[in-house]
Amino acid sequence: MQMGRLSRRAFARAALSTLATAQGAAAVPGPRHRHWPWPRAAAEMRGVWLATVSNRDWPSKAGLTAEAQRTELIAHLDRAVRDRLNTVILQVRPTADALWPSPYEPWSEYLTGTQGRDPGWDPLGTAVREAHARGLELHAWFNPYRVANHTDPTRLAASHPARRHPDWVVPYGGKLYYNPGLPEVRAFVEQAMLDAVVRYPVDAVHFDDYFYPYPVAGQTFDDDAAYDRYGGDFSTRAAWRRDNIDRLVRETAAAIKQVRPGTRFGISPFGVWRNAATDSRGSDTRAGVQTYDDLHADTRMWVRNHWIDYIVPQLYWHIGFAAADYATLVDWWAKVAEGTKTQLYIGEALYKAGAAGQPSEWQDPVELSRHLTLAGGYPQVRGHVFFAAKDVAADPVGAMARVVADHYGQPAKPPR
Repeated sequence: MQMGRLSRRAFARAALSTLATAQGAAAVPGPRHRHWPWPRAAAEMRGVWLATVSNRDWPSKAGLTAEAQRTELIAHLDRAVRDRLNTVILQVRPTADALWPSPYEPWSEYLTGTQGRDPGWDPLGTAVREAHARGLELHAWFNPYRVANHTDPTRLAASHPARRHPDWVVPYGGKLYYNPGLPEVRAFVEQAMLDAVVRYPVDAVHFDDYFYPYPVAGQTFDDDAAYDRYGGDFSTRAAWRRDNIDRLVRETAAAIKQVRPGTRFGISPFGVWRNAATDSRGSDTRAGVQTYDDLHADTRMWVRNHWIDYIVPQLYWHIGFAAADYATLVDWWAKVAEGTKTQLYIGEALYKAGAAGQPSEWQDPVELSRHLTLAGGYPQVRGHVFFAAKDVAADPVGAMARVVADHYGQPAKPPR
């Protein structure tokens, strides 16, 4: 399948055509009706990430029967309801694959154990329907450029676009990535992701923190040919790379508005844009990674320009952590979001609570509740999202239970 460049208007027309003919689209309900028989708290985001990559949260392992997979999924949704959460962010495209019957990419191996094998049911369609039936929002979480957590293209399904277009792929750090510098790659990944928005009434499209890959010492991301061809108008390779990611964000936002108005667009970046030592506008941190410089993602600009509807910086550090203090970063992000139309939620490291090897702060079940108390002092913070669903369910030291008891006494609808 040869993918050329598409204008946004042509892209939207093609997507709308797909919407009219998508298999099974009618089986998923449209506008849903939430019934709340109890008092509601003020609107705030109470979300949980449900990761499928490497079977992190769900399915618990590859190769389960369709019924077992569905039962596990429903259990995660029911747990979210019990904890008075209101949003599930389901990873539906973990490695250039799909958890729905996509015409562009193969079925995910994390379902059956074999990439491209039909699991016998529609996980995303079921998730949307069952989440809405429970009064939950369902945000579809996509990873735009990661192709595989290995570097062997022959392990991909024979029909995989990365095998048919090997020039699109860059091996780096033991993984395979689509090259963000190629316009045809950007057009393809946008179309592949938008197919889910066309088919299902998801409440939002969600990107995580992977744009250009995290730096690996001693290795170079080989995009020389793309830079030589397309980077001539830029003063540096870094500026060109940032422009590639900016285009992905702007074009995705525009396409979502074309094909399903009202569906939101959110991004969850690494929590440090730039350290103040690098840029006076940055945070008073000493982080080893800076999204602007290392992942080529200008997350601050996306918020200030309202390119996205919400941002969920991953503030996965405890209060008082010297290199990246949670309190310092909440204050910095609140100032970034102030006066903008981009809503700010905070990404919380529930997975660290009680985990072996974590410092004493994370062994205290009250640490996470303190985060919500601190963030509650900032009107710009409209809620929190917890990583991740397996940890919500297990809750080894009761950190999530403490959050619910201290902060989630009543249900709340998500902010809009």
